[in-house]
Amino acid sequence: MAMDRETGSVLRWPEADREPTRAGDVTAGSGPGTSARSGPGPSSVLDRRLNVAPMMERTDRHCRYFLRLVAPQTLLYTEMVTAAALMHGDRARLLAFDPAEHPVALQLGGSEPDELAAAARYGAAAGYDEINLNVGCPSDRVQAGCFGAALMLEPERVAACVAAMRDAVDVPVTVKTRLGVDHHDSYEFLRDFVGTIAEAGCRTVIVHARKAWLKGLSPKQNREIPPLDYARVHRLKRDFPELDVILNGGLKDEATTLAELGRVDGVMLGRAAYDDPMLLARLDAAIFGHEPVSVNEALERFFEYAEREIGKGTRLRAMTRHLMGVFAGRPGGRAWRRALGEWPRADDDRATLAKLRALAQSLVRDRLSRVF
Repeated sequence: MAMDRETGSVLRWPEADREPTRAGDVTAGSGPGTSARSGPGPSSVLDRRLNVAPMMERTDRHCRYFLRLVAPQTLLYTEMVTAAALMHGDRARLLAFDPAEHPVALQLGGSEPDELAAAARYGAAAGYDEINLNVGCPSDRVQAGCFGAALMLEPERVAACVAAMRDAVDVPVTVKTRLGVDHHDSYEFLRDFVGTIAEAGCRTVIVHARKAWLKGLSPKQNREIPPLDYARVHRLKRDFPELDVILNGGLKDEATTLAELGRVDGVMLGRAAYDDPMLLARLDAAIFGHEPVSVNEALERFFEYAEREIGKGTRLRAMTRHLMGVFAGRPGGRAWRRALGEWPRADDDRATLAKLRALAQSLVRDRLSRVF
C-alpha cells in the first residue's frame, strides 16, 4: 500500500477499484478521446487537437481530475517526472492517477536513453496513454540535470532517447520543445532538430513557440519575454506534413486558439486553462462538438471526488487549490478565491467542503439570476 507523503492519502494504481463511472465519462480505452483522430497529419489513437500542458506544481492528479470534468476529451499531461525519480523514488506515488483522467500523458525529464527507457516502461505499465520527453524547460534545476531545453543543443542524444523509449513501449513517444535556445534560434536549427528526432521515430512534436534563454531569465520570464513566433511553427508543419505538430505558448482566448487549428494539428494551453478552466470547457465543446460542461456540474462532481479522497486521508487543500480560477472574471470570483485561500486551513475538511459546496451553489444561483 503506497501513501502520498504530502497528503497522507492511500494511492492506487490505475487498475484498482473506484467509484462506478457515470454515463458519458471518459474511461480507459474507451470514449472519443481514444478514437482515431480526424484532423491533418498521421493517423493516431489519440486525438491531439486540444491539450493541457504539463505544469510543475499544477497538473497533479487532483488538478487533472477536475480538468477532465470540464473538458471530457482534452489530452492532459502530468507534471514533469524525472526518470531518476521513477528509478529510485516512490514510483507508486509518482505514477498514481485516476482512470477517469484518460486520455493522459506522462511527461518525463532525463537525458540517459537506458534510464528513460526504463521510466517509459513504468509509465506505460501504469496505464499512461503517451510518454512525452521534456526538451523545453529552461529552469536552472533542470539544466543541472542536463535535460530540458538544454537538450536542444544535443539533437543526437535526444534522438537516442526517443529511439530507446520507443523500443521500450507500445504507446506513442512524443517530444515537447522550444523554437531554439540562446543564440541557436534560426528556423534551420529548429528544422534540423525536428528532422533528427523524426528519424528516430518521433511522430509528434509539441513546440512552445518561443525560444529559451538558458541563462539570465527565470522560468516565468522565459514564458513571457522571448517573443512568440507562430509563423515558424506553421512553417515546421509545412516542412513536416507527416508529423503531428502541436502549437503551445500564448494561447489565451477562444478565437486565436481555434484559428490556429487550421494551421497545425493541435493546440496546447497552459496557464490560461489553469487560471480559467471554463475557457478550456468552451474550447473542448467547440472542438469536439458537444455542449459545454457547466460550472455547477463540474464543481458538484469534483466535490463528490473530494469526499471520496477525504475518506482516504487526502487533505482538502491539496485538491481545492486547483479551483481558484473557476469563477475567474465572473461575479463572486473574489469571494470564492478568498474562501479557497482561508477555509481549507481548518481541521475539519468535511465541514469545510460542505461550506465550499454551499458557496459555489450560491454563486451559481446568483449568476443565473443575473441572466434571467
